Amino acid sequence: MSVVSMTVNGKPVTGEVEGRTLLVDFLRNNLSLTGTHVGCDTSQCGACVVHVDGKAVKSCTTLALQAEGAAVTTIEGLAKDGDLHPVQKAFKENHGLQCGFCTPGMIMTAIDMIERVPNLNEEKVRAELEGNICRCTGYHNIVKSVLAAAEEMQR
Repeated sequence: MSVVSMTVNGKPVTGEVEGRTLLVDFLRNNLSLTGTHVGCDTSQCGACVVHVDGKAVKSCTTLALQAEGAAVTTIEGLAKDGDLHPVQKAFKENHGLQCGFCTPGMIMTAIDMIERVPNLNEEKVRAELEGNICRCTGYHNIVKSVLAAAEEMQR
């Protein structure tokens, strides 16, 4: 067993993990942060996306030990003082979710995309979301939500 320390959603955390423990399992099992979902375990669906040092990563293929000393943000860390993050708000207002399983990963991916990709449009959003699978919505309202959030965040 190894000890891993990181900051998760602004709070320092430490835990014992086996070398093969995935970040998603550390977040869910050790920290009870179950908003990060496990969909495929193969980095195909994107339900497990979190931010590590400000970049979107798939936590189902990232070892917990790789996040040693890092700042990790999960879906639970986005709202501030009860106010939804602009991307969460846009998903709510634009019906960017149905069953909600993919939503945490979509939102975390969208935040990274908005911060990283200039001049977003539908084509760019769809290309950036290729690593995230939604089996319910057909993506129309997800794309609409991302574009609405981007407009709000860039004001």
